[in-house]
Amino acid sequence: MQRRFIAVVLVAGLALSSRAVATPPEYAPVTAREVQFRDGLGNVLAKLDAGGDVKVAYFGGSITAAAGWRVQTLEWFRQAYPNANVSEINAAIGGTGSDLGVFRLGHDVLSHEPDLVFVEFAVNDGGASPERIWQAMEGIVQQIWTADPHTDICYVYTFRTGYENDLNQGLCPRAASAMEMLAQHYGIPSVNVAMPVCAMQREGKLIFKSDEPTPEGVLRFSSDGVHPLTEGHQLYTDLIAQAVTEMRKTSKPTDHRPKLATIFVEDNWQAAKMVPITEKMLSGDWKRLPDGDPLARSFGGRMGPLWYSGTPGSRITFKFRGSLAKLYDLLGPDGGQVVVTVDGKNCDKPVPRFDSYCTYHRIATLSIVDGLDPSETHTVVVEIHPDQPDRSPVAFRLKDPDTELKAPKFQGTKVRVSQILLLGDLVE
Repeated sequence: MQRRFIAVVLVAGLALSSRAVATPPEYAPVTAREVQFRDGLGNVLAKLDAGGDVKVAYFGGSITAAAGWRVQTLEWFRQAYPNANVSEINAAIGGTGSDLGVFRLGHDVLSHEPDLVFVEFAVNDGGASPERIWQAMEGIVQQIWTADPHTDICYVYTFRTGYENDLNQGLCPRAASAMEMLAQHYGIPSVNVAMPVCAMQREGKLIFKSDEPTPEGVLRFSSDGVHPLTEGHQLYTDLIAQAVTEMRKTSKPTDHRPKLATIFVEDNWQAAKMVPITEKMLSGDWKRLPDGDPLARSFGGRMGPLWYSGTPGSRITFKFRGSLAKLYDLLGPDGGQVVVTVDGKNCDKPVPRFDSYCTYHRIATLSIVDGLDPSETHTVVVEIHPDQPDRSPVAFRLKDPDTELKAPKFQGTKVRVSQILLLGDLVE
């Protein structure tokens, strides 16, 4: 499947210039509705009814990664369609949005041949511009239907505190509005699970955020205003189950291929790809994390082989022809910082691989360059800086920062990286 996916993306990339482009969109807030049925989920519903093997992909951030609505809806599918063999593709990574999702889609989702893809990025894309959301989200749609035009897609819009300001006025927040405009263009159904949360809060039946038990009859949605507790996830599940049940009445199997003929934005990221870092790109003291290493066990399945070095001056060097390049890497308490050079020009200051969340290691991306002339070849050098980054941003998470920040856990200039994320092609 992986070879097939790569091939169809390459062919599609060559054909993009010949496709029609819709009138360039102008962002405007979209009226919020709990469910937009549009073209429905006819393909996956037919497979469920027929009792075959059905794979449901859950593609999103930490709200989806949690053992909440993802687990609950999967169980609902299994109970509602007992003759079908329903399995999940867990493709959620906390703290990440569609701008990483479009690059990892092939590896994390399409290689498993899904029948249905739930896409949940409305919270983590909350700070992105509509234009950037359209680029990444349309790239996701185009990749899915180029790989298999009978795969169904459903957008899911989750809640975080602050979103009630728009929702209580009957409008989708900015990220969901941008996604709804794209969904309307492609006929993609959507479920706005944030709406019942706000409705219950207005009625005095729900508290968005609390660390304390709530009065009887009042649901405590979350402890942090973002990540639902069990009852909050159940609200999400109930609306999704209701929406899927309603879609059975109108959904018909659909070949989504004709929809690809008219793109929404001309500069969408359908051509986004991940390219493994190879030993040839490395100079200095780099080693591959062994399979038994705890970080390799935790992240290797998602990221592939991880290379690491803590030696200042060690470099990653590669050439590419395209407009954008990033590195798929880890942030962590012992993370160092790097100097990025593109075509001989250094970035303004070292880029830390550490931030205020780094009491643990997590997946991240290192942005290198964007907006280049896609027809030109560019040389990138990423070099480990000799100095540690400032560790003070994480101090407020520690019980005794003066002591803990001096411990070995927070020492080092380590860089751990696995893939290059490209809009373009690697040049050997």
